Amino acid sequence: MPKQCLIDTLTLEELAALPVSFGIWPTAGRAFGLSRWQTYELAKRDDFPVRVLRVGQRYRVTRADLLRVLGVSEPAAVEGGDSAA
Repeated sequence: MPKQCLIDTLTLEELAALPVSFGIWPTAGRAFGLSRWQTYELAKRDDFPVRVLRVGQRYRVTRADLLRVLGVSEPAAVEGGDSAA
């Protein structure tokens, strides 16, 4: 019997609703199925799978970087959002 995952990953809807940048935990960590400890440990060692921005004492990630690493299209392209016409 497989082990139950204790960390919920993000849905496509949640990814599409992300702001331009956000704190590394819980959002970015959840996207990779990481615990809080794993998320911060990887960020401290510069081993997090997405570029991490250090803003004062905080770690932040951009939506564009996260979506690129996950292989997900930008929400506007997926949802047929506004285009420059």
